[in-house]
Amino acid sequence: MVTHTTPPDHLSTTFAALADPTRRAIVASLASGEASVKELAAPFRMSLPGISKHLKVLERAGLIERSRKAQWRPCRLKAKPMKEAVDWLEHYRRFWEESLDRLDDYLRELQQKDKNHDHKKK
Repeated sequence: MVTHTTPPDHLSTTFAALADPTRRAIVASLASGEASVKELAAPFRMSLPGISKHLKVLERAGLIERSRKAQWRPCRLKAKPMKEAVDWLEHYRRFWEESLDRLDDYLRELQQKDKNHDHKKK
């Protein structure tokens, strides 16, 4: 019997990991460089185990990696999953920009018709 497994949906995992404001703040903090769990926990009213749970979610999503340097266990940002999310969102940004451009053109057309109509009245 052959079983088929669906490949992991990396985009959903990325968005789910970034859906939480604490995890987004951690990602923002790591954008400036490596940090320890203790350093990442400092701005939050949360226990170290609580922060560790958030870090595990980010790590499973491939957004961060943890290493060991002697006694220090730094976390570092990995950008590839965010790049994939940005690439996916880019398609929709273009869609909305084009839609807004069409709306802008339509409004200009209506304003021009309005001006022409006002000139005919005079």
